[in-house]
Amino acid sequence: MSKKPNNSVTTSWVDGELRLVGALDSRMIGLLRAIEQSGSINQAAKQTGLSYKGAWQMIERANNLAPKVLITTATGGSKGGGTLLTSAGLSLLQLFTRLEQQHRQFLQQLNQSLADDPDMQILLKRQVIKTTATNQLFGVISAMQTGAVNGEVLVELKGGEQIVATLALTELKRLELGIGGDVVLLINDPEIIVTTDPDTSLSARNCLRGTVIRVQYDGVDSEIVINLPSGDSLVATISQVSALALGLSPGIFVYAVFKSNAVILGARITGTSDI
Repeated sequence: MSKKPNNSVTTSWVDGELRLVGALDSRMIGLLRAIEQSGSINQAAKQTGLSYKGAWQMIERANNLAPKVLITTATGGSKGGGTLLTSAGLSLLQLFTRLEQQHRQFLQQLNQSLADDPDMQILLKRQVIKTTATNQLFGVISAMQTGAVNGEVLVELKGGEQIVATLALTELKRLELGIGGDVVLLINDPEIIVTTDPDTSLSARNCLRGTVIRVQYDGVDSEIVINLPSGDSLVATISQVSALALGLSPGIFVYAVFKSNAVILGARITGTSDI
């Protein structure tokens, strides 16, 4: 018997806290729940991570804002007093619990609709990728060539720019790359050479033309932000002496040059939801 594909949502793209008017949010409701269970403000404060004073301040504010008193306290007596929810407090707790369930169902429906939209998936997945590499570009594999040890992958950016990445054959196999596949390109900023002369004799395979949009000096190095025709940006770190010698400033046309083995490729493995 074949298994049906699992289309359940594994990533929460949309999230949000349920909050009623005034101070009636999940934190206040959590305090009410703890009071209802323990009958003690002191214990409820500990359970919810509040100070005793902070819990009292929340209770006083909630009581003042509500049309009916939510919490009553008693001191002394044979049982030493305690804190109780009034009928209004219990009604509010029940209402919020019911709204929380409806809120969760609503968020699940939103996330499922996003999971079913391939265009939205591509957009959202790109927003959540975390990496230590300064530069993160997305493109589509347009060509591949393999040799005895390494392979070359040609990636086209959304503006038509081409980037060559060199990987070991074992890495190509593990990533299961193919023509037309979406990939992310990771390039560390020190790997990029900045030049104003396209005829400079360099062994690097990649040479992208762009416009300087920002130059920032730190006394030793300089950070150069280059805007590509695609709208993507590249960040390069070069010495401050080099930046001054090149006369780099916003609006200057430059070339970002880097070797093919400086590019790290990331791809979505078949059957997973991550790039």
